[in-house]
Amino acid sequence: MPQFRVVAADQRSHGLSDRPDDGYGFDDTAADVMALIDALGLQRPVIVGHSWGASVALVVAAANRDRVRAVVLVDGGFVDIGGLSSWEEAEQRMRPPEMDGTPVEAFTGFIKRWPQIAAIWTPEIESIVMSNFDVRDGKVYRRLSIPNHMKIAHAIWETRLADVIPRLDCPLLAVSAEREPQNDDEVAWMRHRIDGLRLLAELAPRAQIFRMKDTIHDVPVQRPGELAQLIAEFAASLP
Repeated sequence: MPQFRVVAADQRSHGLSDRPDDGYGFDDTAADVMALIDALGLQRPVIVGHSWGASVALVVAAANRDRVRAVVLVDGGFVDIGGLSSWEEAEQRMRPPEMDGTPVEAFTGFIKRWPQIAAIWTPEIESIVMSNFDVRDGKVYRRLSIPNHMKIAHAIWETRLADVIPRLDCPLLAVSAEREPQNDDEVAWMRHRIDGLRLLAELAPRAQIFRMKDTIHDVPVQRPGELAQLIAEFAASLP
C-alpha cells in the first residue's frame, strides 16, 4: 500500500481556527480549503469530508475540476435535505440545544448515555468529544456558536445535489453509515439516505458507494481503522 501525506483541516469555528461571524456558506468554506491547498503546495489532492465537511469537499471538487484528484464523502453530501422540508421545519430540526455553561460532569454524563455513543464510550472517545469544546472553569462552551451553526445548516438546506454533482470530473467514493433504525424518524431518514444514494448513482454513474453496516454517523470515531483503510485503498486505486 502506498504511503500518503494526510492533512487534517479545522474549518471555521472548529478546533483552533478563527471564529468569524460570517463566511459559513459553501463558497467561503470551499475557498478556505483551496487557500490551504495553495499554502501547502498540494498537487491534486484527494479531498475527504465527513458530514457537513463532505458537502464542502463535494463543492471544492466540483468548482476546481483541474485541481482535485478525487473526492470522498463520509456520511454526508448525498442527501438533498432541502428537498425534504421547508426551511422553517428544517431550522427547528437542525438547531442544536443550548448548552453553554454546562458543568463538565453533567455534560459528559449526558453524552455517555447518548444512544449512538453509549455502546462505544471509552476515555479516548471522551477525549475526542471534549476536544470539540472550550472548557473553562469546569464548564463547557461551544466553539461553533448556534447562530453560526444555523448558517451552516441553511447552506446545507439550500444546496441541491443535482446542481453540484454533474459538475464533478473526478472519481468519487461515498461511504454511507447505516444501522437498523430505532424509531420512526430514523426509518424516514434511512429512506431519504437510500433516495440520496440512488440519485448520486444516477448523477455520477462512476461513483463508488460503500454501505458501512452497523455504524453510527460519526464513522471516524466508531470505526476509524476501517474507514482509513477504505480511503487508502480507494486512493491507491486512482490512476
